[in-house]
Amino acid sequence: MPSLPPITQALLLLNVALFAVDYLLGRLLTGLFALWPLGTHFMPYQVVTYAFLHGDMAHLFFNMLGLWMFGSELERLWGGKRYVQFYAASVLAAALTQLLVNSLIGSGAPTIGASGGLFGLLLAFGMMFPNRVIMPLFPPIPMKARTFVIVFGVLELLLGVYSPTGGVAHFAHLGGMLGGYLMIRYWRGLPPFGRR
Repeated sequence: MPSLPPITQALLLLNVALFAVDYLLGRLLTGLFALWPLGTHFMPYQVVTYAFLHGDMAHLFFNMLGLWMFGSELERLWGGKRYVQFYAASVLAAALTQLLVNSLIGSGAPTIGASGGLFGLLLAFGMMFPNRVIMPLFPPIPMKARTFVIVFGVLELLLGVYSPTGGVAHFAHLGGMLGGYLMIRYWRGLPPFGRR
């Protein structure tokens, strides 16, 4: 296995450390730094901080597994600076999407987790390595990265539409994918952005 590149390693360590501290403090960090809907306990810094908190070990494990699987390779491809820019764009777009959806459905529940950033990385992996065959855990069927991204995107859309208040921020995941997609278009000088 190749060694972890530095930004991915730092993100993994930070997420695990904050999960442990939050657990020891009785979820104090979650109360302060989760992404709260507008009109509740919302603070502007939460559009970033929510992405470093997780609800339980399974939530943390699967997000960090995805960060390792997709983020490591993208960081090696792009370098640290672009990787951080991309991850930040995905996290911010996920937060803004979730704030909009919460406003529309009237939800007062906070959002936590790196999933928005992870879904942006997933989309980028599918765009950069479309024909790479991967074996997801669920379902354990080998498929091309491009197919994997499409399946997960459609699944998130369906789950978001039919279960908008089910405890999972499906539209934040889609927002992360949108933020990542727009960042790649920006880098390539494609509409809606001008030539670079």
